[in-house]
Amino acid sequence: MNTSPSPDPEGLREFLSGDARELAPRLLGAVLTHESRDGRVSVRLTEVEAYLGPEDSLHPDPGSHTYRGPTPRNAPMFGPAGHLYVYFTYGMHHCTNIVCGPEGVASALLLRAGEIVEGVELARHRRTTSKSPADLASGPARLAKALGLTTAYTGRDALGPPFGLVLPERPVEHVSSGPRVGVSGAGGSEDYAWRFWITGDPTVSQYKAAKPRQARQHLR
Repeated sequence: MNTSPSPDPEGLREFLSGDARELAPRLLGAVLTHESRDGRVSVRLTEVEAYLGPEDSLHPDPGSHTYRGPTPRNAPMFGPAGHLYVYFTYGMHHCTNIVCGPEGVASALLLRAGEIVEGVELARHRRTTSKSPADLASGPARLAKALGLTTAYTGRDALGPPFGLVLPERPVEHVSSGPRVGVSGAGGSEDYAWRFWITGDPTVSQYKAAKPRQARQHLR
């Protein structure tokens, strides 16, 4: 399977410059490849979540990292479509997004889960706790780990070496949607049911609602 570099990257970038909510289901079945010094790993995307912009934007998204405005961390979300936004969370995990929408308008697609279709042995080496092939990239942290992605790659172009993105020849037929995983408040409600997955695919992650935030206790 030859998936890097992406065929017609500028045509693909134009495609990714659309609305994240419309792009999310169309990205299902796409193959993202990362060729590192350790080797090549390719993942077929089976679950993604759409995220939009700040509270003062045309499409405010209370679940997005950009909701309170631009910061050095979320800057890639305002950048060109097709680039990566990789962030570190819970002090232990990396999560990977593909930026979409017009440049300057914050939006991205969180890559929640996928099937490793190339480089299974390398993915297993990186994900030693996985119990089955379906578990290797089932969840955003697992997917990033299997691909060897860290914050060192945030802002990099996913459409050119050492990466490649290839869309499916035809859209996936059976797609489900629902609330985003682990997003607290309104952003995790049915009003923002912007998680899309291939119906019945064994690699799709389990849905977990966000835990209610406890009130902060002030020191006296």
